[in-house]
Amino acid sequence: MRAGQGADRAPDLRGAAQDPQPPAPDQLPPDRSQAILEATKQVAAILKRAGHKFALAGSVAVYAHGGSDTLQHDADFCVLPEDAEAVAGSLSSAGLTVRVPPEDWLVKTTCLGQDVDIIFELARRPVTVDLLARAQEFPVDSVRMPVLSATDLLVNLVTAFTEHHCDFGAVLPVARSLREKVDWREVRRSCGDEPMAGAFLYLLERLSVIDPGEDREQR
Repeated sequence: MRAGQGADRAPDLRGAAQDPQPPAPDQLPPDRSQAILEATKQVAAILKRAGHKFALAGSVAVYAHGGSDTLQHDADFCVLPEDAEAVAGSLSSAGLTVRVPPEDWLVKTTCLGQDVDIIFELARRPVTVDLLARAQEFPVDSVRMPVLSATDLLVNLVTAFTEHHCDFGAVLPVARSLREKVDWREVRRSCGDEPMAGAFLYLLERLSVIDPGEDREQR
């Protein structure tokens, strides 16, 4: 967590293990997507039982909104910065090992052999009460949980683009699959004058994913 954002003090996670090396490819389960879903359900159940405010993010959130069911990386959960320490404690009490990576905006754990990120800052912005309040409850492979809104998912994906990380190809399928659920005016407003975000939105216009006239009239 960056100074001056989120909680009054950083989560005290000094006792957590340091982030280990990722598993070798030959150790991954044969059905990786289902394994990630199972881990998602287990962690969500822990957070729900403990009464934590959270929302599902990342590729599993896209899946919950009706996007691709091919999951290749991990499960992501958003929590408030000031709740990170308590969330880590709940995960530890449930038998999961909480790890602190070099990045200062998340902690990690592993559940059923799958990586799970507990995030308190998205696209260089702290997770807020308003962000979690906009989450919608969806069944994720039979377990209901709060999921970031489609608009917030796209805002966070697009505003994360930088000169050093600008993979339009990874975000384009998400924009296509969720376009009917996204408030594109809000995406434009949130992106401001960011050049990489603007370039991606222009690409969506040229591919007829979004309507340039409708989205620009209130800029």
